[in-house]
Amino acid sequence: MLENKQNQTFEIIEVCLLAGKIMLRSGAETYRVEDTMMRIAAAYGILHSHSYVTPTGIIFSIDSHNPTKLVRIVDRSTDLQKVAKVNSVSRLISSGELSVQEAYEHLKEIENDAHAYPIWLQIAAASIASGCFLIMFKGGWTDFLPALIAGGIGFSCLIYIHQLVEIKFFAEFLASFIIGLIAVLFVVISLGTELDKIIIASVMPLVPGLLITNAVRDLMAGHLVSGISKGAEAFLTAFAIGAGVAVVFSFY
Repeated sequence: MLENKQNQTFEIIEVCLLAGKIMLRSGAETYRVEDTMMRIAAAYGILHSHSYVTPTGIIFSIDSHNPTKLVRIVDRSTDLQKVAKVNSVSRLISSGELSVQEAYEHLKEIENDAHAYPIWLQIAAASIASGCFLIMFKGGWTDFLPALIAGGIGFSCLIYIHQLVEIKFFAEFLASFIIGLIAVLFVVISLGTELDKIIIASVMPLVPGLLITNAVRDLMAGHLVSGISKGAEAFLTAFAIGAGVAVVFSFY
């Protein structure tokens, strides 16, 4: 009997860790991950649980003789659809509609899901967004097509280079550098007029907007380590983008 109860506790811990891992890897805020994990544990009868989350790891334990569990987070992306799905599973657990095994299977399906949108659609969205940002920044319609093309090629390069070299800073630097070169080329051959607006609009899909937002929200929630680390990551991304464009301007 005691062994069965201990095995069930281990299963609950695995469900909590899997939910937290999916959310953190998909771009959720640190405090939301911690809250979700503790709510799931409480729904299954573990009222005294402890969750400590940083952008690169999750530590979870309960007030008993069970060992503390650690999950290392290596890669992070933005997939808010997965975050919403985990939240839905968490609500079902809280309402008592899912057993531990059913919840684990649901979460495994969510984890194994591919990207919500194919790569070509992401590139198309980045292209259209770049053109629309140009108009929002009061650029001329004559520069809409150059911004659209530069933004799409730059985002494509970001994805491709990141697959070759797993250094995010390097991929962002080269992507912004290529965007700057394409923008300069359009202006030189007289297909574009305002170089600054073309570049600004084209690099917008690379800007870490969600990361900056999560950093501020984590700081406001009192998670200083996560907030500062996410802020530093956002700063490095912004620096990479600016440095890539600055190198182009230094030669232009």
